[in-house]
Amino acid sequence: MGYLKMTKIGSVIAVNISEVKGVVKHPVDFVETIVDMGIKGDAHAGPGLRQVSLLAKESIDKFQEMKGKISGICEGKFAENITTSGVILYELPVGTRLMIGTSLMEVSQIGKKCHADQGCEISKIFGTCVMPKEGIFTIVIEPGIIKAGDDILLVD
Repeated sequence: MGYLKMTKIGSVIAVNISEVKGVVKHPVDFVETIVDMGIKGDAHAGPGLRQVSLLAKESIDKFQEMKGKISGICEGKFAENITTSGVILYELPVGTRLMIGTSLMEVSQIGKKCHADQGCEISKIFGTCVMPKEGIFTIVIEPGIIKAGDDILLVD
């Protein structure tokens, strides 16, 4: 029987949820992932291609450089479930498998349609948002726990 090769490509800065849709997410100590659902207790949990959202701190920093330093722009404000560091997320191909904490996930979508017309707080205030171009989405293959400080491993 073979084994999986895993290579560290980044780390988790924060994990975030919101209990209702249409609001920014807030950091929590840990999240529990559920197969074919996403994150337990998150308003966006459900079947489909966009079960868990990820956005890199580097993308948030880029937004800050474009718009000027803005107080209050931090983890979860772009509605991402997992804020990462050290990996250019939007360059990962669909189908890439990642071990994050104890959860196995698969990249299912790169970017998304901007929802400025449906109440996206960032787009309403600043006229633009990085999530539609630089955020990614995953599906949960194996459940687990994810917390700040966990490694993000590329599964070969």
